[in-house]
Amino acid sequence: MSKPKYIRTLADTEAQAVARNIRVSPRKLNLVAATIRNQPAGKAIAALTFSRRRIAQQVKKALESAVANAENNHQLDVDKLVVKTAEVGKSIVMKRFHARGRGRSARVEKFFSHLKIVVAERAEAEEAPKAGKNSKEQKAA
Repeated sequence: MSKPKYIRTLADTEAQAVARNIRVSPRKLNLVAATIRNQPAGKAIAALTFSRRRIAQQVKKALESAVANAENNHQLDVDKLVVKTAEVGKSIVMKRFHARGRGRSARVEKFFSHLKIVVAERAEAEEAPKAGKNSKEQKAA
């Protein structure tokens, strides 16, 4: 007896990477994730490389993992990849205490987050209109 076959929930043109228990609050991680949503994968990696936020390097690592999964496991074209979704979820919360005045204490909560990045291959039909809108010749005509 073996386990039943895993049913793939993503489309054939999609790949994902999951980073779990990242030591940052979900609110802060979501700010970084929002900058890469719906961006081409190369542009998103460049934006994360030069981001000044501490957590950007771990998000970049997860994005590079998703791109590598797309290339090696699903034979997708790296140049056509787009960040389809970047989902942020709440993980555990470590509870600590901080000494305060007059013998009291205050609670300190240290948040952890999950990050799921899905990259998808862009179709050729989506690429052509974007290139046409930016050309000056078509606007003048």
